[in-house]
Amino acid sequence: MRQLGSWLGHAGVGFVRACVVAAVSMLVPAVWAAAVALGIWWGATNPWSWVAPLVLVCVGTLALSRPVCQMVRHLVVRWTGTVIPAGYREAGPVTRMSTGYWWNGYSYERTKHDALLDQKWRVRWRDPANWRDLRFTALVPFTAGVVACLPPAGVAAAILGLGHPDPAARAAGALGLVVAIATAPYAWRPVEPVAVRFLRATPAMELADRVDELTAQRADTTVAQAAEIRRIERDLHDGAQARLVALGLSLATAEKLMETDPDQAKALLREARTGAATSVTELRELVKGINPPVLNERGLVDAVRTLGMDSPLETTVTADLRLRLDPPIESAMYFGIAELLTNAIKHARATRARISIAEDGTAIVVHVEDDGRGGAGARTGGGLEGLRRRLAVFDGTLEITSPPGGPTRATMAVPCESL
Repeated sequence: MRQLGSWLGHAGVGFVRACVVAAVSMLVPAVWAAAVALGIWWGATNPWSWVAPLVLVCVGTLALSRPVCQMVRHLVVRWTGTVIPAGYREAGPVTRMSTGYWWNGYSYERTKHDALLDQKWRVRWRDPANWRDLRFTALVPFTAGVVACLPPAGVAAAILGLGHPDPAARAAGALGLVVAIATAPYAWRPVEPVAVRFLRATPAMELADRVDELTAQRADTTVAQAAEIRRIERDLHDGAQARLVALGLSLATAEKLMETDPDQAKALLREARTGAATSVTELRELVKGINPPVLNERGLVDAVRTLGMDSPLETTVTADLRLRLDPPIESAMYFGIAELLTNAIKHARATRARISIAEDGTAIVVHVEDDGRGGAGARTGGGLEGLRRRLAVFDGTLEITSPPGGPTRATMAVPCESL
């Protein structure tokens, strides 16, 4: 009895999913059927009767191809967990020139609205993904769509046939009911392999996306390096340099007062010694901000443990890392952990944090969890988005899970061939 209930449950879920797949995959054929009906209604003798159906077919197919593909991707990832990247080209920024015109990467326009509209259609028309979507839209009705139509078609045949007085019709209705029940749990499943086969990006598209990604990463790296250089210059100018200038003035004044006022000269020398010690401390902090000495000397794990001890949070560090990594990777992971701890202190109002560093055979994986109030997310121009871009240089990833009320869990993973 329990197995029968489980089978009926699977059949019910499968029937609903098959109906959804059939409805989505048959949207474009429905437009084609409407165009054919319109041409028949106008009559074959009318020489213009083919124009409106042809326009309806072209416009309807082009307008529905991308929404249909997006719905199929959503259904596949929701039902099976298989993620099919869209691979659509992203529009670049629109900038205003000194002449007052707007440049969208293709042409100059008088207004920002015109520049965005022109850019949208140029990117859309030149995107190779459009032809992939059109191909899928034409193929899916005759593959996954036909199979998904079996359960609803069987139910329709059962409704029409079982109530008919003709025995042959009743037999056909019973057969339709059997077909609907038997195929319901499986009729929606072909949509996954068909979508994976025909909706995934081609090697040429993946290569183009990779080139765009590397170009963006190069730009981000250049901007980050320039910002870091400006920060170092500012810290040197406002901190150590100013103190060293004051130290030189104090020594010069003490030299002049050495003969006339030795006590005042000794006081100036004491102040100079204090200023020199402060300058050395500031220089050490500056060097530590560039690349912590403990990271160079003892590696990522000990550097993170030191970071946890210096943090106001109650931090626990567990590590299963036995190898030294390349310095750029260690630096990126270290400053990523520092960024996450800083966010936990400043924004999440956390009191405890747990850091786990491990290797899974192909990558270094770092988990950072805090007991803060949650709600964290990668926003444009924010620290987490910058961290994600910094890890992307090494093909790394950042995943954030932060429901309201907490806790916040962040996972950083960077591939490493030496493991």
